[in-house]
Amino acid sequence: MSDDLVFYTHPQSRGRIVRWMLEEIGRPYRTELLEFGGMKAPAYRAVNPMGKVPALQHGDTVVTETAAICAYLADAFPDSALAPPIGDRLRGPYYRWLFFGAGPIEAAASNHALGLTIPPGREAMIGYGTYDTAMQVLEAAVSRGDYLVGEHFTAADLYLGSHIGFGMQFGTIEKRPALERYWSRLNSRPAKQRADQIDDALVARQPSQQQR
Repeated sequence: MSDDLVFYTHPQSRGRIVRWMLEEIGRPYRTELLEFGGMKAPAYRAVNPMGKVPALQHGDTVVTETAAICAYLADAFPDSALAPPIGDRLRGPYYRWLFFGAGPIEAAASNHALGLTIPPGREAMIGYGTYDTAMQVLEAAVSRGDYLVGEHFTAADLYLGSHIGFGMQFGTIEKRPALERYWSRLNSRPAKQRADQIDDALVARQPSQQQR
């Protein structure tokens, strides 16, 4: 069985998060670039029926959804030390903050960008309650130390930090000093810089500057 890593992406998508994760792991991988219009083609829907990127194929295993890909890669390549060891109780906060980013933060930031507000008294129906609550919890999480889990950078930092970076860049997450300090620390990582160079070069070759 092949152990090849095949990465399906577009350089102006959430695939940038997975690119960073792959660069942190440091294993060879092949990139399959897709245009936004081509993601609905039957050949790619066989990989991801949602018709979106990113997606990852590792041998016969296919993983979709950005947070799931990050969690999978951290466990598939434990030598990268991007997740606490299985059985370590730090797995609890690791999963907590990884999926806090995938759930409440992404939903709150997306709704904020679209100008959607939760009707008063209906906050309990939404996983994040209110945008202000989500931002307060996020600020407190990154203020406890350099990293979210213990004393080391993990996939939880990579994923949640990416949302902070994108959010502050595009105005969907407020620029607060604690968030800026945290993101500056993550953004300076060599693997992040390599990933950005790769994707920025791909963006420069695009015939149009379409945004996802």
